[in-house]
Amino acid sequence: MDAQGRGRADDIDPADQWVLNPDTGDYELQLQPSGEQPSVPRPRGRGTAAAKAATGSRSGSGTGTAAPPRTRTAPGRRGEPEQLPGQRRRRGAPAEEPPGRRRGRTKPKKSKSKKILVWTGGSLALVLVAVTGGAYLYLKHLEGNVATTDVAGAGADGFSKDEAFNVLIIGTDKRTGEGNEGYGDTGSVGHADTNILLHVSKDRTNATAMSIPRDLIVDVPDCPTKQADGSTEVVAGTQNARFNTSLGQDGRDAGCTMRTVEELTGIPVDHFMMADFNAVKTLTTAVDGVEVCLAKAVDDPDSHLKLPAGKSKVEGEQALAFVRTRHSFGNQGDLDRIKIQQQFLGSLMRKMSSSDTLTSPTKLVKLAEAATKALTVDTGIGNVNALKDMALELKKVPPKNITFATLPVDDNPAEKVKATVVVREADAEPLFAMIRDDVSLTEVKQQEKKEKAEVAARLKGAKADASEVRVRVMNGGAKAGSAQETLQWLQIDEGVTKSENAGNAPKTLKKTTLEYAPDQADQARRLADIMGLSGSAMKPGESVENSQGLPAMTLTLGEDFKGAGVSLTAPTEAPKGVSKSTADKVECAR
Repeated sequence: MDAQGRGRADDIDPADQWVLNPDTGDYELQLQPSGEQPSVPRPRGRGTAAAKAATGSRSGSGTGTAAPPRTRTAPGRRGEPEQLPGQRRRRGAPAEEPPGRRRGRTKPKKSKSKKILVWTGGSLALVLVAVTGGAYLYLKHLEGNVATTDVAGAGADGFSKDEAFNVLIIGTDKRTGEGNEGYGDTGSVGHADTNILLHVSKDRTNATAMSIPRDLIVDVPDCPTKQADGSTEVVAGTQNARFNTSLGQDGRDAGCTMRTVEELTGIPVDHFMMADFNAVKTLTTAVDGVEVCLAKAVDDPDSHLKLPAGKSKVEGEQALAFVRTRHSFGNQGDLDRIKIQQQFLGSLMRKMSSSDTLTSPTKLVKLAEAATKALTVDTGIGNVNALKDMALELKKVPPKNITFATLPVDDNPAEKVKATVVVREADAEPLFAMIRDDVSLTEVKQQEKKEKAEVAARLKGAKADASEVRVRVMNGGAKAGSAQETLQWLQIDEGVTKSENAGNAPKTLKKTTLEYAPDQADQARRLADIMGLSGSAMKPGESVENSQGLPAMTLTLGEDFKGAGVSLTAPTEAPKGVSKSTADKVECAR
């Protein structure tokens, strides 16, 4: 007998027999007894998959010799079933089960419902990473759906559960898949049409999703790309090019787009996830449509979007038309389309995070299948364990603390007819710094209080004269020559004459640190003031001897070091020029 038929009593839907255990985070197959038999208590404990069979009859009539009990395990475990039960009823069965038909099932208590919502809430931070939430059900199968790209070193490392991480989400305009050839430019190589850099905080309390306009003028760096024969070819970079050409153009892969983002922002990109037009169509269909809101009626002949004012539900082709339209909202440009896409993603997240979606095994399977078949990732996360770990971390972030922001830009001053944009440095650099330093755009008050407490504890008190500060400067991840550059600046411009270059640090640090002994606190306060160090960068400990055998502090320049005289204190709030919204808010497209 196949997996669909085992333990099935008359018209009981086998998909409904997969029950979420909120205490373990696993789905367990809990078989119900045959229709004519009294209910059998379900076995308890992690890993138990099914109750003991009450009879050996295939018909479920209650007659026949009792068969030995069978135990089934949930998908992804050892001894996994031949196939995952789908949500379907037997031919001729009523759509609604009559009262009393499903024995042994009770309505969950309120406290358990809350646990289930905690387990599911925030698990799918963005539509294009929906694979990770759904993959928790059926990871081994889903891994076969996901295409991977070896991006020649970029994203080569696996996923780390204990660190903040940055994932570049790319939506391409490649016209592959059923029905997509009608969207014009059928020969497109697939450029980086939609781009979102997702930063998830180390403590998992918040995330920032920064959209990067496709028409942004950037310098695309040289890019090593893996060829089909296993060799590596370097695609030459291009200066003053549109951002979207970082993918597809001249054979560039997603690793080139990752490197372009790093060059632009100074933010390390750990991994990428890429999808095409099919992702929007199949995902919205899998969740039975997504609600959108329009401030005015829309009838766009270019995107074929036709919707009334107010709320509507879109899915499939209509959902794709909604996120692709450029002539229906705002100034009919790409920046306004980005806002529409962010509103759409927020709405889809809310639908995917709802209890009726994420507590249904069948809906989750449909969602996961749709997402993974439309997804390409780097080899670093293209395996079962990495996807599962990312799922577990992503679901910890509440939607109210997921902030959508757009990279601040201005019209390109070099153009008479405005078609491209350039970075607005005054607003962009503080935003980059907040992401690099893991500062939330939604919890800045909490971060500011924490920072102030650290500063008050470590910086409060007298400050030594600059001429009395003894410090050894080491390079722990900054660009080559930074230690000598900083030493000269300290001695010549700031009067810290008792400083010396101590060479390279024994290990690389992400952030610059100043280590000092308790009796050097006044010197540490002065140097922190000069360097623009926050209280969190100051590490009380022990002093070391300098080249003269005198006790000295140690300043280690980390990967965040941007140059002598550049403050290392991250801003505590988003610049006024940064437009932002959160995933829990309902907004109407204008």
